[in-house]
Formats: sequence, C-alpha cells, structure tokens
Amino acid sequence: MIVVGVLLADTMSPIPQRPRTVFRMGHSHGAASGGHAHGTGVKHRGRLLAVLAIALVVFVVELTVALLTGSLALLADAGHVLGDSVGIAMALAAITVAQRGVPGSRRTFGYHRTEVIAAGLNGLLLLGLCAWIVWQAVGRLQDPTELEGLPVLLAGAVGLAANVAGLLLLRAGAEESLNVRGAYLEVLGDALGSVAVLVSAVVVLATGWQRADAVASLAIAGLIVPRAVSLLRDVVEVLLEATPKGVDLEELRDHLRAADGVADVHDLHVWTITSGMPVMSAHIVLEDSVEAMGEAHEVLDRLRSCLAEHFDVEHSTLQLEPSGHAASEPHLHH
Repeated sequence: MIVVGVLLADTMSPIPQRPRTVFRMGHSHGAASGGHAHGTGVKHRGRLLAVLAIALVVFVVELTVALLTGSLALLADAGHVLGDSVGIAMALAAITVAQRGVPGSRRTFGYHRTEVIAAGLNGLLLLGLCAWIVWQAVGRLQDPTELEGLPVLLAGAVGLAANVAGLLLLRAGAEESLNVRGAYLEVLGDALGSVAVLVSAVVVLATGWQRADAVASLAIAGLIVPRAVSLLRDVVEVLLEATPKGVDLEELRDHLRAADGVADVHDLHVWTITSGMPVMSAHIVLEDSVEAMGEAHEVLDRLRSCLAEHFDVEHSTLQLEPSGHAASEPHLHH
C-alpha cells in the first residue's frame, strides 16, 4: 500500500479547443491577464507603451491648463488620467514580471504580488483624489470661480483626440489579451472624462454659467469612485486569499472525484497570487485498488488531464493519500 504520496503538478496548460472554466480575478484597474494572456500581451507591449506615453502627455497638458485657468473639471480629469496611467503601467509590469520574474528561496512566487500592492495604493490615491474633488466642487457650486472656457475647451479636445488614438491602438489587442483589454477600458474611461470637460467648457463659453465646471468635476469623480472601490475590493480579496470569482469549488471537486482511482477530495483550496494567476491545492484520497506508485502516477496523470481540459490553473499542488490517512490529519478542511 502507499503510505504517503506527495506529488506536485506544476503549470497545467489548458487545451484551448475544449470548453473550460477560467479562473481569473474580476476586472480591476490595470487588469492583468492570466498566465496565457500574459503571452499574448507581450506582442502588444509596444502599443501599451505608446498609450502610456500619450496618457502622460495628456496629463501634463491638462494639469498645466488646469493650474493656469483654475478649471476643477480639467484638474479632475488630469487626476483621472494619472490614475489610469498607473493602471496601464501595472499592466505592463504584469507582463514583464510574468516573463522575467524568477522565484527565489525567499519569494517562491517571485514578485507577482507587487501588482496587488500597487493596485491597492492606486485605489487609495484615487479615492483621496475624489474626496478632494468633491470638497472643492461643493465650494465652487456655492462660490463659482471665474475661468476662461477656451483654453479648457482646447485642452479637453486634445485629451479626447489622444484617447481616441489610444483606443485605436488597443482595439485589436483588446480581443486577445486581458492586459490590453484592461488598458483599453482605462482609455475609454479617460475619453468619457474628456467629454465631460468639453461639455462644461462649451456651457461656460455659450452661457457663462461658471458652475458647469464644478458639475463636470463631480461627474468625473462619479466615474472614478466605482472603479476605485472595485479595485480595492479585488485587492482585499486577493490579500485574504479568497476563492477567485468564477470558481465553483463543488464543480472542481466533482471533476477531481470523477477521475478513476480517486475516492475523495478534501482540503481543496483555490486562491490568487495576483490577478489572473490562480493557485490550487488539494488532498486526493486514492481508492484501495491503487496499490503501487505506478498506479498512483496514472491517477495523477488523469487528474492533470481533467484540470487541463476544464480549468485554467497557473500552479497546483496535489497530495495523494491512501484511504484513512485523512483521519490522522489534525486540521481537515472539506
């Protein structure tokens, strides 16, 4: 009989032709792809860099004009662009880490969690920015600031044109890579902010109603808050090692139990190292008919095939156990 068998199954690649359940983190600011999407994202790295450069230019232009004119809407949009630039930079970092990150003896998963830390800081920064925008906007609704609409209009037009260029650059890659799709959504959000700036500038020029600038800044803050909250929620889920969204543990357990030679599955855990990098561990109880290591190896191969055909797991650890071994484990989780 097998006393204890501890076998590791690393980096299981899914079979693209077969339907499967994909484990991945919900959408977030600077969404990073899973292990396979990292590969497709590499070829779009140049486009992501170009979009990041465009976004930073827009940020500088809008910030400069906002400081010169006193436009709160333009300042809010500049902050929006800066936050999204950080998101795009995180997408690029995720690609780089996935390609070059080498695990060490102290950091066995490399530096993948740096993306999560950066995302958390970005979310807090965005929420702080929104609070400041709302505070300023309320004050300006009561006591509006005189500003020139034309420079604001021109800066908003530059921002919108740059965003359209960014969308065109990323449109094709958005269908192939989650990293690129996340960046595409970032730029789309920036475009909506630029539209708000343009509308407020037109209203100021056409009617002289200065409060339009404060209203537009509140609208931009309204665009930022849900995304920042969603980002922080995803970060907390990762740090708490919660089961990733879209993962049905019972379905996964059933797939493992259905393999020939498997009597039961316990201590099944699925968590996320970083966005799009799920990790799974499980204790597999073998049937009594499995008596030799060669047979156990066949069971492990069947489990690998099951996971490869139906699930996309970046890294998994399977512990094979004889029947009755679970009773000797002090901490048993179903």
